Amino acid sequence: MANSASSLQTTPLHGVHEERGARMMEFGGFEMPVQYDSIIDEHMAVRNDAGLFDVSHMGEVLIQGDQALSLVQHLVTNDAETLYDGRAMYTVMCTPDGGIIDDGIVYRRAEDEYLMVLNAANRERDLAWMHDHNPMDATLRDVSTETALLALQGPKALDIAQPFLDDDLDDLSFYHFWEQSDGAFLDCETALISRTGYTGEPGLELYVPAGRARHVWTTLLEAGADRGLTPAGLGARDTLRLEAGLCLHGNDITEEINPYEARLGWLVKLDKGDFIGREALRKIHEHGPERRLVGFVATERGIPRHDDVLQSPTGTAIGVVTSGTQSPLLDAGIGLGYVPNEASYTEPGQSLQVASRRRTFDVDVVEPPFHEEA
Repeated sequence: MANSASSLQTTPLHGVHEERGARMMEFGGFEMPVQYDSIIDEHMAVRNDAGLFDVSHMGEVLIQGDQALSLVQHLVTNDAETLYDGRAMYTVMCTPDGGIIDDGIVYRRAEDEYLMVLNAANRERDLAWMHDHNPMDATLRDVSTETALLALQGPKALDIAQPFLDDDLDDLSFYHFWEQSDGAFLDCETALISRTGYTGEPGLELYVPAGRARHVWTTLLEAGADRGLTPAGLGARDTLRLEAGLCLHGNDITEEINPYEARLGWLVKLDKGDFIGREALRKIHEHGPERRLVGFVATERGIPRHDDVLQSPTGTAIGVVTSGTQSPLLDAGIGLGYVPNEASYTEPGQSLQVASRRRTFDVDVVEPPFHEEA
């Protein structure tokens, strides 16, 4: 049952969005901006210049103490032993059966402290799972409400942020981060500057104290105005991530889907030692997944939508669309969906059909990301 407007949570920037006249919607239990003006304009601003997103609805959990690494290794499929201070990794948490509970990023802040970032809709469930699967009794601290998260994304993003940092952002590699303190970044007592994002473009994710969110947001927008920086909502965030071929939890990945099916097998390090779901994932790896996530582009008029049916060229139902949209960059329908793991359905160039409520149209299987083909 959907939450009523009065029961929705808000981010520290909620007032800013209202002042700007953003169209608001419910997402993950929060009232969030879906768009300020045009989703297409915001999307193209990120592709060509830069966009600023409020993603403070995401969850942040600190894992601390002598057993911090042991707990991270137990919970996630990727290998946190490869991390060092200032390094982050993308990973998933799985059930004992190998289904994906959530995907997220783990940051190593110190030998005994890791930051795990969770999807907003899963935050409470993920935190309960972490508490329930913590036999080593590491310390868990939910810092979500005291943390604001802004995503500055696009080809000009680093140039816009550079004047507010002492070090050269060209030296900050992908999936690395800097910690700033004592007001060094826009008068924030603390800040984490992360070279990550969810758009397929260069950019930063900025973790700052909730009380400084408005100042950081306003300052960045003013500084980037002459470089085309615009506020962007969740509508553009979704079309951007889909053009980049990135999964959305709840659509493309769920507890009924394992990493090998979702083309995320590279996140599973079976040789790192025991972790939740390891035995089930080992068996799937040995035998191969029965289905596989594919990307596809419409070759005629039509927009794939979530839950549309994927069909063989002869019209036989073989799968389902998990994400779909009209790509602003390609000016064509694009999507992700699951089909049987057979070359006749998964190889790039194969023709399939999407059956929507209104019509059936042809699509070609392609290898994501979509936007790099434009």
